[in-house]
Amino acid sequence: MGKVTLQDVAKAAGVSTATASWAINDNKNVRIPENTRRKVRNVAERLGYHSNAFARSLARGKSDLIGFISDGVATSPFAGRVIQGAQDEAWRNGKILLVVDTDGNATIERKAFSFMLEHQVEGIIYSSWVHRAITPPDELERTTSVLVNCFDESGRFPAVVPNEVQGGQSATELLLQAGHRRVAFVNEPTASPASVGRLEGYRQALAAHGLAYDPAMVVDATADQEGGYGAADAVLKTGATAVFCHNDRTAMGLYDALRERGLRVPDDLSIVGFDNQEVISAHLHPALTTVGLPQYDLGVLGVRSLLTLDKAPDVDYDGNETDRVEDSKPHCFEPLLVNCPSVMRDSIRTYRG
Repeated sequence: MGKVTLQDVAKAAGVSTATASWAINDNKNVRIPENTRRKVRNVAERLGYHSNAFARSLARGKSDLIGFISDGVATSPFAGRVIQGAQDEAWRNGKILLVVDTDGNATIERKAFSFMLEHQVEGIIYSSWVHRAITPPDELERTTSVLVNCFDESGRFPAVVPNEVQGGQSATELLLQAGHRRVAFVNEPTASPASVGRLEGYRQALAAHGLAYDPAMVVDATADQEGGYGAADAVLKTGATAVFCHNDRTAMGLYDALRERGLRVPDDLSIVGFDNQEVISAHLHPALTTVGLPQYDLGVLGVRSLLTLDKAPDVDYDGNETDRVEDSKPHCFEPLLVNCPSVMRDSIRTYRG
């Protein structure tokens, strides 16, 4: 038998082709008796009929597809869990994640938007592999959209981002709770949500323990292994007994420099990293205590936020539902901050003075 057509299903079910289409595509705008709807679907299943997904999405006004466009999340060494979290949450809600990684290519990005909008995705998650402020593409205005691991400073779109301040506070707190009072911070000198937020968290943790912030305890270094390696002498000059590093790669470089100087972690210097880049942190000797970026949760909450927005009625500023979106003031969204978890390993020694 050849390919089963919609006409074959309609004939076998004893209904018109239009009725068969409405029943199979679950068009809620057309009143069909439930027993007829069931009958048509049973016949379609028995005959092995497969409906056209695009036609079904036109009939329902929904595609069960969520677009995910990133500039490098899938190819970065440890941020792919953002996609995993988004995919799992989409699947839990009966949706399928359609992922395009543009690697920063503007032409690919335009084509991705065009394809997704043509196929009536229910919304688009737009993600960056590094936490930063962005200028959102105009195409995001054409559908329900959420930013993940990035944000626009005007607040036009909902955004889900790591809580950098909390993460910096947690990292510093791990060292303070171990009795250390001279805690250095090796930080990336270029201003970014990560460097600014983690520094603020460091300062808050010190203040919570009654310790004054001393700028001399903050050492500038590039956020890589070479930066950590080169920062060793400056860290040791501070007289610190413990150090919080901007990320795990910085900590790895510091490990190497200390070893060359005959010093040991954590006996001579306790160290905490950031990111929980496991290919590094779990395999250093000793294994590095760190604070993890909540990549999986970013993906989960990105999809959850998008689906919540998709269901929400338009509301004016008096709290009344309205269909006149053009007359209401634009929303200004505050980013949703996702806490960064501590990951305890072996690089902290209790300080007894």
